[in-house]
Amino acid sequence: MSVLDELKASVLATRVIASVDQGMIELFKLNKDQRCIGILTADCDDVTYVAIDEATKAANVDVVYARSFYAGAAHSSGPLSGEVIAILAGPGPADVRAGLQRAREVIEHEAAFKSANEDGSLAFFAHLVSATGSYLSKEGGIARGEAMAYLIAPPLEAMFGMDAALKAADVKVATFFAPPSETNYGGGYLTGSQAACSAACDAFQQAVLDVAGMPIDI
Repeated sequence: MSVLDELKASVLATRVIASVDQGMIELFKLNKDQRCIGILTADCDDVTYVAIDEATKAANVDVVYARSFYAGAAHSSGPLSGEVIAILAGPGPADVRAGLQRAREVIEHEAAFKSANEDGSLAFFAHLVSATGSYLSKEGGIARGEAMAYLIAPPLEAMFGMDAALKAADVKVATFFAPPSETNYGGGYLTGSQAACSAACDAFQQAVLDVAGMPIDI
């Protein structure tokens, strides 16, 4: 492995419930058009959050539940649990399956953490979302279709990187993840123009690489 190699994630399990029980409808506060749900687990939470946002752009679905598990995939409760669970809801199975399929494509082939060192033990996520769907728009408190820099790293690297990203581009903090998150990382969502968000991602990446290359620098 080399620095900046992608660390690909995997979908671990999926299920579609074609006609969800009324009790589940009430628990997840589904609307009258959401009779079907799709459930997904994967071994990387932030990649999955980007993926389910993409699902809302590709299919007639909404994200009705998404949550990271504590401590990360290495400490999951079972072999199919991973690091995150997400639930999509839509009018019928075709919509939900299309959403799950798009999410899987993003998880396994598009968005990815990268290695900041030679053995892959220090990983970070600096991902440009060119235009948000309904999920990340809601999570970030921004309008649908805005650009976003989705920045995540281990605690110190994340704070150093967020500062570098904010200084490097005309962006603002939409959501801040103070360390430690459920998975012991930190970071946030930055918003601005697509070009500014791209520059913020580059600055965050370089900051994380600087820490990885010289951890003790007073």
